[in-house]
Amino acid sequence: MTTIHWFRKGLRLHDNPALLAAVREGTELRPVFVLDPWFVKNAKVGPNRWRFLAQTLADLDAGLRKLKSRLFVVRGSPEEVFPKLFKTWDVKRITWELDTEPYARTRDERVEKLAKECGVEVACRVGHTLYRVEKIIDANLGKTPLTYQSLQKLANKLGHPPKPIGTLTELPESCHLQEEAASNASYDPPSLKELGVKEEKLEPCFYPGGETEALARLEKYMERKSWVCKFEKPKTSPNSLQPSTTVLSPYLKFGCLSPRTMYHQLLQVYKGSSHTQPPVSLLGQLLWREFFYTVGATTPNFDRMEGNPVCRQIPWVRDEKLMDAWTHARTGYPFIDAIMTQLRKEGWVHHLARHAVACFLTRGDLWQPWEDGMKVFEELLLDADWSLNAGNWMWLSASAFFNSYFRVYSPIAFGKNTDKHGDYIRKYLPQLAKYPESFIYEPWKAPLGVQRAAGCIIGQDYPRPIVDHSVVMKRNLERMGQAYRAGKEKKASEAKPPPKKKMKK
Repeated sequence: MTTIHWFRKGLRLHDNPALLAAVREGTELRPVFVLDPWFVKNAKVGPNRWRFLAQTLADLDAGLRKLKSRLFVVRGSPEEVFPKLFKTWDVKRITWELDTEPYARTRDERVEKLAKECGVEVACRVGHTLYRVEKIIDANLGKTPLTYQSLQKLANKLGHPPKPIGTLTELPESCHLQEEAASNASYDPPSLKELGVKEEKLEPCFYPGGETEALARLEKYMERKSWVCKFEKPKTSPNSLQPSTTVLSPYLKFGCLSPRTMYHQLLQVYKGSSHTQPPVSLLGQLLWREFFYTVGATTPNFDRMEGNPVCRQIPWVRDEKLMDAWTHARTGYPFIDAIMTQLRKEGWVHHLARHAVACFLTRGDLWQPWEDGMKVFEELLLDADWSLNAGNWMWLSASAFFNSYFRVYSPIAFGKNTDKHGDYIRKYLPQLAKYPESFIYEPWKAPLGVQRAAGCIIGQDYPRPIVDHSVVMKRNLERMGQAYRAGKEKKASEAKPPPKKKMKK
């Protein structure tokens, strides 16, 4: 008899309740990851994230082999492969970690139905979030909390999330694999070539995927007790040459790192010391994650404007040329283009850098739909996470959760606050590297002689600004004001009771 543990997220051996639920005396354990060739071919996933996944799966396989098991990477859709595996492997039980995303829930319901039809027991456990989403909503009298403050109060009411359950360090002998299964190369983790990635075109890897790297990175930062206790996310630098935050987000996204493990390690670091508080502390960042997971799990059409009850309806105007210039770092604003270049090369940018480019694309300058920017981030970010990606784009476009639309990030002044010399721009836009400090953020203002001396003529070697920020910002503020007023009027109209019909005599 066999038990399958189905890895999706939760790609780790530590604090994995669903994996431990699969470890039973008397059954052979088969850890499975399903790689759908259709998804590989059609999904808009950038090469950096495919590489991260390949590294993560290889690391997970190596960890399982130390336990006399292995990872079975099965090719096909879950609905196709599982009924075959249930029969071929004589499967009696399947476990997996709960996933809150709407598509995943629908998929899991289909697989659960197929399992029951095949006489296979299904066991699901919470591991990707601090709390079960339903528990948060129940604590809020059945309603979804729509502000961070309300989520924080609910978390305080619920108390600390459960402590991590430890690491799977050994398997009962009955769970060990037979030699034939252990050596079958058809189940090996995918190569980059199989994932459609041309290895020779990849940029250097700064953030290797996998649980091993995740735990090493967590330990490295937890050892910096003073830094952890003083951490305030808004005071970190968006354009430092080395990350000014932990860059643990990709590891949390793939589940290489347990959020409960990080949460409780933070509590140990804080113990007996004064420290910053949510929402700006490191623990506060985990609660931000929990907030967007909760709202995303319970809001219809959360990743789009139309039909989304929490999202303001704003009349964005799609312009392919503007969108393409932003996506490919050709806006003519060096700070914005440097961020978009780093994103494409490395798969990660600081959260305030994300704020700057998102504001620029939407309400600040280009007036493009936030959904379009969200899709670019979905492709390029290592930590692209459905709930957080959609939620943050609504926030930064002032479509939901944030209504101070008049607070606009300047594509010129904002970057100067933390990098007045423009070193970040010089790193990611080397064509501007020889510009003097006085023109590095606004190279179009440099006299032609200065441009020639720098070896970069604006409009020829680097684009002119595609919009005039000082002009479009004012126009867009008016547009946002109109959209907000229209939204209030619509709500007021909908709230009015219908007029009473006059009775006929």
